[in-house]
Amino acid sequence: MNSGQPTSDRIMRLITGYWATGVLGTAANHSVFTHLENGATSAGQLADLAGISHRGAQTLLDGLVALGLVELDAGRYRNTAEASAFLVDGLPASLTGFAKVKMGHMASLADLPDVVRAGGPLTDAVVEVADNPHWENLVQALAAQSAPVAEIAADTLRLAEAGEISILDIGGGSGIYSAVWLALNPAARSTQLDWAPINTIARRLLAERGVADRVSYLDGDFHTTDFGTSAHDVVTYSNIAHQEGPEGNVEIFARVRSALRPGGTLVISDYVVDDDRSGPAFALTFAGEMLLKSRHGGTWRQEDYRTWLAKAGFDEVSFQRTPSPTTLVFAR
Repeated sequence: MNSGQPTSDRIMRLITGYWATGVLGTAANHSVFTHLENGATSAGQLADLAGISHRGAQTLLDGLVALGLVELDAGRYRNTAEASAFLVDGLPASLTGFAKVKMGHMASLADLPDVVRAGGPLTDAVVEVADNPHWENLVQALAAQSAPVAEIAADTLRLAEAGEISILDIGGGSGIYSAVWLALNPAARSTQLDWAPINTIARRLLAERGVADRVSYLDGDFHTTDFGTSAHDVVTYSNIAHQEGPEGNVEIFARVRSALRPGGTLVISDYVVDDDRSGPAFALTFAGEMLLKSRHGGTWRQEDYRTWLAKAGFDEVSFQRTPSPTTLVFAR
């Protein structure tokens, strides 16, 4: 075949992309990467340690080799550097919890053709409700993604040397921003605003991280709960803007502007799309998730943020890409 002609290989891999989700999620469920990190080198050893069948272990290893997450050298299996960094249980940046969560979401994609036609979720059972049981797993899974981003934001803002500052974490989830920032700055204090069931999770996780004595909580919906006036030096708005529509984001940003002290900073963390909508790939694809699960959300362009933040009274807006799919937006 002429090497210049297209082949169907990539399209076939895209069509069967759910295989990758299934293999990775299953491997995470059985701690495959952790067992490999701890010395397992064969399907037999993996089967014994994970309590799975030999056939199942070999199938997972084959799939992980194909995905580029496990290497095979002289008949011995080992994690790639990428898997060792992000898929071993117990590491702060481990994404195994997220892999398990997303494996459970695969069935919802079958609704996407109808959701695209309708322009949004087909039922009222959207995820943005306080009593959704999926928060218990999701907020902890998202913490691993957010921790390195929170560290980057802290470095950019020089929070470690900022002294006695007040932080408001809107929709703080696991409390990971408070955990990272308070660990870096022993003089800082933080307030987390989120639904009561989620704040309960954050209380437990922040206690485990040893910063619970410097965190207070507001139980409520951030759409209606008062942020205060000139009360905070830094306000975080992480992984929320994509759930809101333009009007909702402008309204929240305006209230944040009033809540910030002079010289204060709003830190937005989200999947931000280039102005011409040519990338990044993760942010562009993530828009489908919002179409499935939110009434007004999407992945928004840099220009959208600039426009909304200007309307809300912010004069200075900057963007910072991170090594993850997340972009940081700083507004002053």
